[in-house]
This record gives sequence, C-alpha cells and structure tokens, in this order.
Amino acid sequence: MRQAAQAVPIQQVGKSPLSVGDGSPVFRILDANLNRLREALRVIEEHFRFAVQQPKLSAELKALRHSLEDMEGQIGRPNLLAARDTGADPLAGRTRPEEMQRGTESDVLTANFKRAQEAARVIEEYAKPRHPSAARQAKEVRFALYGIEKQLMENKAGE
Repeated sequence: MRQAAQAVPIQQVGKSPLSVGDGSPVFRILDANLNRLREALRVIEEHFRFAVQQPKLSAELKALRHSLEDMEGQIGRPNLLAARDTGADPLAGRTRPEEMQRGTESDVLTANFKRAQEAARVIEEYAKPRHPSAARQAKEVRFALYGIEKQLMENKAGE
C-alpha cells in the first residue's frame, strides 16, 4: 500500500508568491497546471460525450481526468492549495485575442488538446525532482492525449 505524500512546509518568501520552503514556486506551478489540465480534459471529454457521442473515448478521458486526483495526492493537496494565489497571478483575467476566435467546434477541441498536452508536460517536468511518480503519470496522460488526438484527426480525415 502506497503511503500518502508528506506535505512540504510552505512559507511566504519576501514579496514572492507562496512557495516551498526553499523559495521555489513549484507548488504554485503544479497547482495551476493541474487545474489547466483538468479543465482542458473536461472540454475534450464533453465533445466525445455529447457532440460525437463516443462513450468509450468519453470514459477514457474521464478516467484520465480522475487520475489527476492521484497526482494531487502524491504531490500533496494541502501544498497545492496553500500555494494557490490567483490574485497575484499577473496574467489572471487577461484573454488573448485568439482565445475568443474559436470559429468551430474543431477549433475548440484542438485548442484544448494542446492546452492539456502542454499542462501535462509542465507537471511532468516540475514534478520530476520531488514527485517522480506524479511526473511519470503526467507523461502517461500526455501520451494518451497524443493518441486520442491522432485517432480523432484520422477519423475526421476519413469522413
């Protein structure tokens, strides 16, 4: 039976965001990207569930999304929440023009595949030093998304 991850003390370092005791903002980065990944997976999942009604892929995406709970547990959910500071995020509340120019459902889906893949990569890289199991899991999610995206694009090409 796997033991729960030990929480690393969080502290305020100068005027920097909440960070791990060594002054690194890693938990804040991980928290933001776990949220980003979860949101993008949900958008993709809803497409397969409601737009194209593919229950198998919808269930696979739901399982990927729920696997994030395990990653959070390995990293330490209290650490992630303690590091969250959306009010101090210099880009919160800003919208890039291209975000508002999704012309089709396919554009929405493509943007969210890329968003999820990028977030999974960030989690993978920042989790490696202290949470290698979570890093491996993030890599698995990323490669699963590559496969699902390819399958979707091949199906669209065959239509």
